[in-house]
Amino acid sequence: MHRYRSHTCADLRETHAGTVTRLSGWCHRIRDHGGVLFIDLRDHYGITQIVVDPESPAFAAAEKLRSEWVVRIDGSVRRRPAGTENPEMATGLVEVYAAEIEVLGPAAELPLPVFGDHPYPEDMRLRYRFLDLRRDKLHQNIMLRGRIIDSFRARMKARGFFEFQTPILTASSPEGARDFLVPSRLHPGKFYALPQAPQQFKQLVMVAGFDRYFQIAPCFRDEDARADRSPGEFYQLDVEMSFVTQEDVFAAVEPVLRGVFEEFGGKRPVTPKFPMIPYAEALLKYGSDKPDLRNPLVIADVTDAFARDDVTFNAFKNVIKAGGVVRAIPAPGAGAQPRSFFDKLNDWAKGEGAAGLGYVIFEGEGEQPVGKGPIAKFLPTEAQQAILRATGLGAGDAVFFACDQELKAAKLAGAARLKIGHDLGLSKREVFEFCWIVDFPMYEWNEEEKKIDFSHNPFSMPNFDHGAFLALDAADTTTILGINAFQYDIVCNGVELSSGAIRNHRPDIMKKAFALAGYDEAVLEEKFGGMYRAFQYGAPPHGGIAPGIDRIVMLLAGEENLREVVLFPMNQKAEDLLMGAPSPATAKQLRELHIRLNLPEGKS
Repeated sequence: MHRYRSHTCADLRETHAGTVTRLSGWCHRIRDHGGVLFIDLRDHYGITQIVVDPESPAFAAAEKLRSEWVVRIDGSVRRRPAGTENPEMATGLVEVYAAEIEVLGPAAELPLPVFGDHPYPEDMRLRYRFLDLRRDKLHQNIMLRGRIIDSFRARMKARGFFEFQTPILTASSPEGARDFLVPSRLHPGKFYALPQAPQQFKQLVMVAGFDRYFQIAPCFRDEDARADRSPGEFYQLDVEMSFVTQEDVFAAVEPVLRGVFEEFGGKRPVTPKFPMIPYAEALLKYGSDKPDLRNPLVIADVTDAFARDDVTFNAFKNVIKAGGVVRAIPAPGAGAQPRSFFDKLNDWAKGEGAAGLGYVIFEGEGEQPVGKGPIAKFLPTEAQQAILRATGLGAGDAVFFACDQELKAAKLAGAARLKIGHDLGLSKREVFEFCWIVDFPMYEWNEEEKKIDFSHNPFSMPNFDHGAFLALDAADTTTILGINAFQYDIVCNGVELSSGAIRNHRPDIMKKAFALAGYDEAVLEEKFGGMYRAFQYGAPPHGGIAPGIDRIVMLLAGEENLREVVLFPMNQKAEDLLMGAPSPATAKQLRELHIRLNLPEGKS
């Protein structure tokens, strides 16, 4: 017999009754039933119930066991007595009568229990992550993560993609977040950077003549933590393709994502065909470029209704005159809600930094319901009817309003849409609603510096006639700000999973794109010289995308925090409490790297 086990703790069934077994694992739970000890023995695979009574030669050893001790147990398999079966367990029809127990690893008093799913402070969980990972839910999440990555690999290879590995030590490049820098011992005063993404390398793979690249890529960004963003590092399914249009990328990636969500989504419905929503439309209808389509509410523009000469609601009219807009958030059936429902929403809006959330309740019967509420008296019948037409509402419904400059109004309306949909119970649950967000603007106006700047990804191909683009005058800000790019996002249930683009592979167009944003060719040479030079030696049209693995696993596991699906995450302060990172460097290490510290006052 093997030194430690003949079976795992998930193997034994009724057919093993009458045989001798050897199991090893952790004492998950120990129960004393009138002198008879029951031990739930746990390993990576499952749990088996062990029985030890005073007649057993193992009883003396069993009495000394405590939670999470690691033991080897020899015994005979037998059917559980009638009425004691546990159909919830794979091994629930049998138990092992212990004959011998060997303690392999005693455990000190636990700082947090493994049995059960009790909430514990995050810092405690991360400091003792090795114990936290023994808990069943987290253990299953990590195993789910591995199966999802396996599925991605298999699906990508089945579609003709080949897995590559790109460098971890590379050059710093401005990609929207701070780099993690690594000092060079051999080159004093110079630094490597950990890649924020393999962006330039995967494009160079295309220039090198490979056709379909993918990688489960680690990415490193020195940015603040959020529930849906890990500080320090994360993983993405990095994809790039040559000789493709935007639609080709969609056709390659969408079935992979859909297939993974169907495979691991627990039979929850998945969008059969991801709709394409232009960025401007997403901001108007959903108040966000990450719309949660489980919510059926659609925001409407009712600026014209409030701008009418016969409307006397000056609080909105004055904002409109200053270039603002009015967005209407429908609330079907809300007319039956008590006054407190509307007051709470108004208070919520003030908590979001808004002046409030105006509303109208439509009452009556027939084709012309009558508006009631604080601002209804300022709206003549024609204005009310225009609002009803724009929102598709009728009697018994209500409508809320957000009035501000366009982006601020969109933000408030988008947040109100989500809250109203939730509070009215309108949002679907247990589904995965996907969409593509397309046609992002190439440029935006930088109000602080009074100049045109890139709005998304500077290396995207402009969705504009190439000849006309090269002929653009930098002073023609109206035309420039109206240019969209071949940029796109994948969104699921209001979570951005990925950004991607068709790349700007032509040096002349790239040079012009940077020039329009106020950067000369020297910036391209200095910051992106390797890729810029490579494009001058024959670059194919190419594009790609990079869905975030961590966020995908989070959605499929039904979690709301990435730390529940990552093996060894950092805390909100980007600290690894288990390993003690970041930690000071020794004086010898600093000398070897030719580094002298200049710490902020009070830091040591």
